[in-house]
Amino acid sequence: MLTKIRAFAQQKSRLSALRLVLAFILGASTALSFAPYSLWIIYPVAMALALWLSGSLGPKVSFFHWLSFGFGCFAVGISWVHVSMDTFGGLPLAASVGLMALLALYLALYPALTGLGLAWLTPTNTPSLWRNLLLFPALWVLTEWARGWVMTGFPWIWAGYSQTQGPLKELASIIGALGLSFLIAMLAGALALCFSKRYKSLLILLPIIAAAAWVTPKLTQIKPTGESVKVALVQGNIPQSMKWEPEALWPTLLKYMDLSREHFDADIIVWPEAAIPAPESMVQDFLDNANKVANLNHTSIITGIISRQHDEFYNSLIVLGNHNQKQQDTPDYESDGSNQFKKHHLLPIGEFVPFEALLRPIAPFFNLPMSSFARGDYQQPNLSAVGHKIAPAICYEIAFPEQLRDSVNLGTDLLLTVSNDAWFGSSNGPLQHMEIAQMRAIELGRPLVRATNNGVTAVVDEQGNITAALPQFETGVLSATIPLVTGQTWFAKIGQTPLLLLCGALLLLGFIRRKKQQ
Repeated sequence: MLTKIRAFAQQKSRLSALRLVLAFILGASTALSFAPYSLWIIYPVAMALALWLSGSLGPKVSFFHWLSFGFGCFAVGISWVHVSMDTFGGLPLAASVGLMALLALYLALYPALTGLGLAWLTPTNTPSLWRNLLLFPALWVLTEWARGWVMTGFPWIWAGYSQTQGPLKELASIIGALGLSFLIAMLAGALALCFSKRYKSLLILLPIIAAAAWVTPKLTQIKPTGESVKVALVQGNIPQSMKWEPEALWPTLLKYMDLSREHFDADIIVWPEAAIPAPESMVQDFLDNANKVANLNHTSIITGIISRQHDEFYNSLIVLGNHNQKQQDTPDYESDGSNQFKKHHLLPIGEFVPFEALLRPIAPFFNLPMSSFARGDYQQPNLSAVGHKIAPAICYEIAFPEQLRDSVNLGTDLLLTVSNDAWFGSSNGPLQHMEIAQMRAIELGRPLVRATNNGVTAVVDEQGNITAALPQFETGVLSATIPLVTGQTWFAKIGQTPLLLLCGALLLLGFIRRKKQQ
């Protein structure tokens, strides 16, 4: 008898281990849904299979099942984070891999909480329309949203971003990237029911959602104004190892000016994040000259720089040359804080170090150049360049939809994001970053320009399509004429709040149903 019990326990243990391995593989496969692969169909299918496998699990086992799924998602999907720690952080390989694993495990807690909540709120563990099509998407969205703000947030590879090149992307102009996450989770729930040979008629959801995506652009309030703006985006391709070296400062400044010289016919010239890798006070003569050159050529230069106010340093964007209109006045550059943008959402470790007294002595990774920035205001006026209003986001900020949405108004002409993704080498990180920027253009119904140190430098139309781009890891200038539009998307008007209220209401209903069942 004991032998039979032991054999049964061992078989059950093997099945549990196999389920965790399968969950990890399914999670890891979702990386193929994001840039550069963009095989969007993999995400809902992988999620559906994971949901089907978890159909009869109790809360504790379901938690670990979805923890394994999430660990696969992030261990593979954001493996590019390891590049910065290994190449530029000065950490031993074992330490950088360990930190990467800890980060992936932390992020996996959010899918795990979805699995825990789903199993706890539906104690019968019977797949149903309520469980799969409403409660599961609501929990998934709420945990993705929480991941976007807890401990400053990491809203990378939301499920909705898998649709940046997919057939549902148009719907983001109404429901945003998180709304797309809800739809993907709902489709996964429907597929899981079909796998269980239940409700095969639910496949009708596919053409219904596809039809909604097809109709959306035909109902848009975004209209062309008939005007255009010519931009020149400068990709300096400065090696990361040289960028913050004092002796490289003036060669860097001269390189950006030389690359811009043949493009002074553009209305707006954009240099990337920290293109001027020094405080304003150290390069005042250069700024004065660049300001005069831009004025004389009826253009504006928007550049990343380090600004300083009240003994605080900021990762900033400033505008040189023409601000409100084309003119030939040639004043010196005034560092008065006006017509500047100071980055608000700082990158942990890269721009500020939490618990710095403890962490900075441990390794060079916690003492990277310029990792002690102050935080700019959450909401700041649009930049003004030759009379055009521009809503900016520096690097990591583009991943926070509500922050950029709060800066966009009816008068905004362009979205602008600048970055320096050289930290991540030739990994998928910069390409995923570009994908996220494309989603912001869809949500807010405005063209977007993205200037980076070594790629991806690109122009995106208001439908999220890349219309022009430079190759990565090459020095160059991208020149493009961008048609301007007016109007507001529904997402620009209402944001994420209605979706989150819906998900909160579904969660509350889940608690009420559970209480009645008990």
